[in-house]
Amino acid sequence: MTSNMDLPSSNRLTTVGRIAGPAVFFAFLVAPIALAAQSDDNAVVAVVDAYHTALASGDSTTALSLLAEDVTILESGGVEDKEHYRSGHLAGDMRFAQAVPRERSEITVTVVGDVAWAWSTSTTQGRMGEREVNSRGAELMVLGRTGDAWRIRAIHWSSRAVR
Repeated sequence: MTSNMDLPSSNRLTTVGRIAGPAVFFAFLVAPIALAAQSDDNAVVAVVDAYHTALASGDSTTALSLLAEDVTILESGGVEDKEHYRSGHLAGDMRFAQAVPRERSEITVTVVGDVAWAWSTSTTQGRMGEREVNSRGAELMVLGRTGDAWRIRAIHWSSRAVR
């Protein structure tokens, strides 16, 4: 039996090429998909982070720009659209984010086509005016991609006091 190493060098390359060819071809097909998924995950996290940064810095213009026009916000047992949020809870959310430190867990992201959902938990401790705050929270954001931009389409926040 002749080993690949006993063959002339031109035949060795051909044999290696026949074996490596499909593997290399497969890698070229899969790598862009894996990179796209990773970059989508990173882009979604960047939007969620930018939204929270905008709240914490009192930047309502940036916060609102990251919300889709048809966003639905579920907070404090109520449901708000973008206009109601702009004229209602947004100012309070910014004051709260500025006043009370929050420690968030890592964001978990799932992307399916042009839709993504991102969730995390958090612990919030501090003072808001005269009120002591010590709570655990959960956040779910649903984002949609239009062109190259991800926008927040829905937010659901829930929290409970730590006992």
